[in-house]
Amino acid sequence: MKKASYLFLLIATLTFSSCGFYSFTGASIPPGVETYQVNRFENTALLIEPGLERDFKIALEDLIQNQTNLNLVPSGGDLVYEGEITEYRISPTTATADQIAAQNRLTISVKLRFYNKKKEEDDLEQSFSFFYDFPGSDQLLGSQKTEAHEEIFERLTQDIFNATLAKW
Repeated sequence: MKKASYLFLLIATLTFSSCGFYSFTGASIPPGVETYQVNRFENTALLIEPGLERDFKIALEDLIQNQTNLNLVPSGGDLVYEGEITEYRISPTTATADQIAAQNRLTISVKLRFYNKKKEEDDLEQSFSFFYDFPGSDQLLGSQKTEAHEEIFERLTQDIFNATLAKW
C-alpha cells in the first residue's frame, strides 16, 4: 500500500512540475514576466466609431487580466500591447433579387505591435480581423451594435492572446 502511495506521489509531482510556466488557459509566460501594459489603439479606420478604441483597449486588458496572473501597469510593463484599429466597415454580403442587401457584415481589423521586454524574440507585429453578420433590413444601432462589438472584440482579443501568450 505504501508503494502505491509513493508511486502516486511521484507521478503527481512529475506531472505538475513538468507544466513549468504554463497556465490552464494555455498561456506560456516566460520567467520574470510579471506585468503588462496596453497602450491606446488609435482608430485610423476610414469610418470612425466614437469610443471604439477605448472599448477595445479595455476588452484586451480584461482578457489578459482574467486569463493570466500578470499585473496591469500604465507604463514600464514587461509585455507591451499597442497598435491601431485599421478597419471599421459595414458591407453587404448577400443581396435579394431586387438588389437589396439581405445581410450586412461589420468587419473590424486591428494591427497589433507586441513587445516582450524579457524575451525580444517573442516580439510580434500582426494584423487581426473578425466580423459580425446582421440582417440587411436592420441598422446597427443600440444593443445590436453593442452585441456586435462585444462578439468581435471577444474573438480579436482571444486571437491576440493566443498569438502572443499561448503561441497558437
